[in-house]
Amino acid sequence: MLTRRLIAAVSLAPLVLSPAAPALADGAAPRTARFATLNASLNRNAEGELVADLSTPDDVQARTVAQIIQRARPDVLLVNEFDYDAQGLAVELFATNYLEVGQGGAAPIAYPHRLAFPSNTGVASGFDLNNDRVVADEPGDRGYGDDALGFGLFPGQFAFAVYSRYPLQTAAVRTFQTFLWRDMPGALLPDETSTAQPGDFYSPEELDVFRLSSKNHVDVPVQVGRRTIHLLASHPTPPTFDGPEDRNGRRNHDEIRFWADYVTPGPRSRYIYDDAGGRGGLKPLAPFVIAGDLNADPLDGDSVDGAVNQLLDHPLIDTTPVPSSPGGTEQAALQGGANLGHEGDPAFDTADFNDNPAPGNLRVDHVLPRRALGARDAQVFWPTTDDPDFALVGAFPFPSSDHRLVSIDLRAGH
Repeated sequence: MLTRRLIAAVSLAPLVLSPAAPALADGAAPRTARFATLNASLNRNAEGELVADLSTPDDVQARTVAQIIQRARPDVLLVNEFDYDAQGLAVELFATNYLEVGQGGAAPIAYPHRLAFPSNTGVASGFDLNNDRVVADEPGDRGYGDDALGFGLFPGQFAFAVYSRYPLQTAAVRTFQTFLWRDMPGALLPDETSTAQPGDFYSPEELDVFRLSSKNHVDVPVQVGRRTIHLLASHPTPPTFDGPEDRNGRRNHDEIRFWADYVTPGPRSRYIYDDAGGRGGLKPLAPFVIAGDLNADPLDGDSVDGAVNQLLDHPLIDTTPVPSSPGGTEQAALQGGANLGHEGDPAFDTADFNDNPAPGNLRVDHVLPRRALGARDAQVFWPTTDDPDFALVGAFPFPSSDHRLVSIDLRAGH
């Protein structure tokens, strides 16, 4: 069984920075800055596999993902489901062997500023967190993943990375990997339904180590012209793969709530502390963009009611225009099944999930800027079947990912 000291030693690996490079290779700064998120499914089943796959320019999936990015050409990109390694090899190899090499006729794209972040996924807790009466402490199987601080077969699986054409203020990055779930006021802690005591699925000893973030929550200040825009990145747990206690659904809700509290000045964000001991949320008036695979649709799917609406209904967040695509509408009609009963507009879908029986295609990937940032031209990269680029997203089994790149253009702020 791992001790708390070992938990900290394993999980608090440093974020990984790439070598310094010029801010923009294309000359004059553009009038707009495109922020995007993509769950690229560049996760592997064993530690080191992603580095091995990216060490040559021949991985077909990575080439397809890179071509999507080259077609969409975001300036600041969050890549979810990108395995973390402490040396930062994967984030470098993907840039040099794939993004900086033209794929399928697309122009290469250079991101001189790159950050990889450690993750709670696959970090052993030392406890029986799934209540199956077994403490799994050997990486590599589902039991181990269920008992880890975030589901993962090994430390760093399903992590995320940031690629940027603009400078990242690395000294000002805040991470919240170790923030304890119990320290959120009014946390929706899961309940053991066989007892009368509320919120008791996890023991007090387990709550002493149980972290809110299933991966990490990070605040990355991006220097866009004269303006600093805070990229608030995360990847909340899917609200499924649990029981009547709804431990994943409740955690997903509170992982999303964290950002709603963080961007709200005053008492609502005072409880927050970061991994360096700093307290409080974002400074008043600071520009921000919340991005990531939030695993929550505002109308459909299995998330706790209102989970993502904590952001979509937030008075500081701009939700227009909504990123959309013609491909989402087409695929919902072609695939049918659960899609036929959805309330949401399929043009807003960002993920192609199982339609029979559920949940169908959903809007789970979000790029949400603060109001007054001049949001425009919001898109989901989901071509229709008659578009040559449809081959990049395809249908199951997907050539790239079951998620689509989501982007929004903001005023660059010179």
